[in-house]
Amino acid sequence: MKILHTSDWHLGKRLYNRDRLPEQRLILEEIHEIAEQHQVDAIIVAGDLFDVANPSNEATELFYKGLKMLSKEGQRPVIAIAGNHDSPQRIEAPDPLARECGIVFLGYPNSRAPEFGLESGFKVLRTDDGFLELKLPKQSVPLRIIATPYASEIRMKQHLGFEEDQGLRDALEAQWQNLATQYCDDKGVNMLMAHLFVWNRDSEPPEEPEGEKPVRVGNAALVYADLFPEKLQYVALGHLHRSQQIKGAKMPVQYSGSPLAYSFSEAGQQKFVHIINVEPGKPAAIEKIELRKGLPLKRRTFENVDEAVLWLQQNQKAFTEITMRTKDFLKADENKRLRDASENLINIIPEPQNRDGNQNEAAQIDMSQSVNELFRKYFYHTYAQEPNDELMDLFNEILNKKNDQ
Repeated sequence: MKILHTSDWHLGKRLYNRDRLPEQRLILEEIHEIAEQHQVDAIIVAGDLFDVANPSNEATELFYKGLKMLSKEGQRPVIAIAGNHDSPQRIEAPDPLARECGIVFLGYPNSRAPEFGLESGFKVLRTDDGFLELKLPKQSVPLRIIATPYASEIRMKQHLGFEEDQGLRDALEAQWQNLATQYCDDKGVNMLMAHLFVWNRDSEPPEEPEGEKPVRVGNAALVYADLFPEKLQYVALGHLHRSQQIKGAKMPVQYSGSPLAYSFSEAGQQKFVHIINVEPGKPAAIEKIELRKGLPLKRRTFENVDEAVLWLQQNQKAFTEITMRTKDFLKADENKRLRDASENLINIIPEPQNRDGNQNEAAQIDMSQSVNELFRKYFYHTYAQEPNDELMDLFNEILNKKNDQ
């Protein structure tokens, strides 16, 4: 059995003012091509399907068209859960129509899909709160999935009713162990998919992705990898944007990562989907397939404008961010040269230095300078460009009116 694991599509997400929908469309087509090439039996999408709870019409249209393409009218079923960016109600709303295409949506920790079957041979054989047993069209053995959409303590208390003194980790462990004991044996393939912050109990967790809505405060919502039941053969996670395996469990516990780099904290990261090769009673084998159709993100620090311009010209097919470590603020003509070097330059971060090579804080707050000069430096520090003459005239007009009062 081959299962493709992907997550964190964040459809509709922008990079500052740049629309990423064209790239996201290409990425979904690339995932479809990978699924075809590797003859995948099913696809699981581990949350953050959209970037916001109320996505645009364009993002919604891409989502449904993409899922229909991936599912092949139920010949390659898709199971998708809500992440912390998604509205559970919105995710589950189209479920009756989606089922006709072999797509199953789960929005809440206790969501239960109905049992149904399609002419393709896809069937939902058994269900429970947060559990599915599936018959896949080309497989004789069932696929069991314990599914945990984004779960906070509030959602767990609302939907699973655990005790007030029971923490999120204890509640999830009890839920997973109960489902694994009831439904998972070596006569089928057993997996878990979840949108959570999972880490090794014995190591320090990383920061959540830049721009992410946090799923934890301190370590309150951090779930440990050793809590997953031993009967599972693979745990498919969503939330962290870098593809990685989490240590501390007796089975592979993996984040597939996002299919695109969505912030410059992800600069230089290769993006993947995971293909899980697995059969009953045996360890799963994971193959990471590179995704290549999205534009990469690159960032670099320079002390020389000529070097920065050359690097930008050499990296036209990437979104870029540069930090300019110079003796003073960049001049308007230097800023223009940098902007003209690449249409995909997103940010110029000025970092003026003093003679000792330290960041020039004094140059930014020297109150002996004129009001106009302070305004010019403030404007450049904020917008990485010089204010034009029209803006300066307007500033002086306002300043003069203030002085006249």
